[in-house]
Formats: sequence, C-alpha cells, structure tokens
Amino acid sequence: MALKLVAEEIGIGLVVGLLLTALAVGLLRIAWRRHWLTETWIQVPIVALALACFAAAQFLGGSGFIAAFSGGLLFGVLAKQHREEFLRAAEGSGDIMTLITWVIFGAAVVSNALGHFSWAILIYAILSLTLIRMLPVFFALTGLKINTEGKVFMGWFGPRGLASIVFAVIVLNANLPNGGVLAMGVVCTLILSIIFHGLSANPWAKGYGERSRKAEGGAHASDG
Repeated sequence: MALKLVAEEIGIGLVVGLLLTALAVGLLRIAWRRHWLTETWIQVPIVALALACFAAAQFLGGSGFIAAFSGGLLFGVLAKQHREEFLRAAEGSGDIMTLITWVIFGAAVVSNALGHFSWAILIYAILSLTLIRMLPVFFALTGLKINTEGKVFMGWFGPRGLASIVFAVIVLNANLPNGGVLAMGVVCTLILSIIFHGLSANPWAKGYGERSRKAEGGAHASDG
C-alpha cells in the first residue's frame, strides 16, 4: 500500500510536470516568434507554469513538488535559447513569493509550535544542520575532483529553508499525532539556519573563492 502510494505520487507528478511543460514550451515558442510577449508579460509564464504543474498534480492525486521540479528541469532543456530571458524576468516574482512564505511561516507555524520546545529538539536541530545533512553530501561527492573544503562547503550550504516550511505546514494542517513537535523541530532548524548560514555565507564564500582561484593559478603555473 505504501509503495503504491509513493509510486502514484511520483508517477502522476512526473507525468503532469513533463506534459504541461512540453505543451507550455511549444506555446511559448510560437508566442516568441510572433512577438506576442512584452517585457511586462514575460514575467508571467514561468510562475504560472510552476503553479499549474503543482495544482494539476495535486488535483490528480500526485505530488505537486515532483511535478514542479520535473517541469522545471524539462523547461531548462527544451527552452535553451530563451531560458535566461524567461528565468531572469520571473526571478522578481519568485523572490516576492519567497518573502511571503517566510511571513506565513513566522505568523502561522512558529506561533503554533513554540509550546513544544525542548532541549532534545534543539539538539536534533543542531545535528540536522551538521552531521545529518553534511555527511551524506560529503560521501556522495566522493570520487569527484572537489577538495575537502568544497565538500564541506556544499554540505553546509546545501538545499535548505523553503521546502522545510512547506512540509511543516502540511504536517500542521494534517493534524498528525505529535505534529506540533515535528513543526517545532523545523522551526528550530530554520532559525539556526537563518542565524549561522546567514553569518557564514559571505565570508566563507569570499574566502573559498579566493583560495580556489589561488589553487587554480598554482596548478596552471606548475603545468607551465
């Protein structure tokens, strides 16, 4: 039963995302050739496509996240010529939606989860930001030409934030047993992420970039 549910979620989401994206790319090519897209309206298609993939997959019993993700990947492949124009135009809308998500997270999720705080949850949040997420990334990158700092860097600044918020909201809306405890775990993890990732992002990225350039320069000098 569980495997069937997972297969349906992934399968329906994948099919919906790929079909809708293929159709959308075909229509956008026609619109682009006929100069139907202005600078104002070019901001709409990508956002509308993501929402359409998500909504259609959820309505049909699949995963909206899988649909939106697979649709985004296919769009990048099929719309190579004009991909940058569409994505750059939609970036502002994506930033606005991100800010709205954070506001909803602070207003709805945090207030409902605070009563479930415990030191065990805080310890888990710390582990979630470090060992639980960084070790798998480190081992997954084994064999690639990436130095140790690069692997640690990617593990520390890997995928984070918005997806966890969405999952926390789903848990709270489903009224699951101990849903508040699960949501509190997400809250602690995100708050720690905001603080420590925010403080370390610029200095570490700048330092790592400089060290990488020096290493590349030294390698080229030795080859010469």
